[in-house]
Amino acid sequence: MHNSTIDILSRIALAISAQFGSNCEVVVYDLTREDPEDMIVTLENGHVSKRNIKAGPSHVVLEAMKEGKKDIPDHYNYLTKTHDGRILRSSTIYVKDETGKPTGIFAINYDMTDLMMAQSIVNAMVQPTAADEPERIPTNVNELLDDLLEQSVKLIGKPVAMMNKEDKVKAIHFLNDAGAMLITKSGDKIAKHFGISKYTLYSYLDTSAQQQ
Repeated sequence: MHNSTIDILSRIALAISAQFGSNCEVVVYDLTREDPEDMIVTLENGHVSKRNIKAGPSHVVLEAMKEGKKDIPDHYNYLTKTHDGRILRSSTIYVKDETGKPTGIFAINYDMTDLMMAQSIVNAMVQPTAADEPERIPTNVNELLDDLLEQSVKLIGKPVAMMNKEDKVKAIHFLNDAGAMLITKSGDKIAKHFGISKYTLYSYLDTSAQQQ
């Protein structure tokens, strides 16, 4: 691999490692060198894979070194693992001569382990419990009554227009137990919501009380 190519790849490696921080390892291999243990020409943030510049070839290097191997496709954004179990997201780009034979490799390995652990903790914290939804905090009694009415409809599992008397008695029973009737002038709003008169509302309340 030409020195000019090595120079530009090494500068790009430094830029990427600086841009993405100490979890980002970038390696440049020169496959034209005779000694396999001398093929790493640039290694930024080698602590990610616990390697040094004399670490020698990796699996992708051995694959590229096979006799007559040509036109190997680049690989992007795949998972790899270090010997101590850390998970890396990797990309491998092959530098090729005019015949398609690999003469160099530009590899990126980003340590995802800490991010995956953080994601696991966050998911555990924000994952809702079974069948639960975030409860809205009302800013006034009207919003509170609206929320209770919405909950009563969800409890029945059908829109008000499709509710029969038994459904409405059950919904009003829920509202009464939730304290909705303690809200000033709630009776008017509840009766209107269920399309009944206030007289019917209170008869339904009596019915629900008798069923307890």
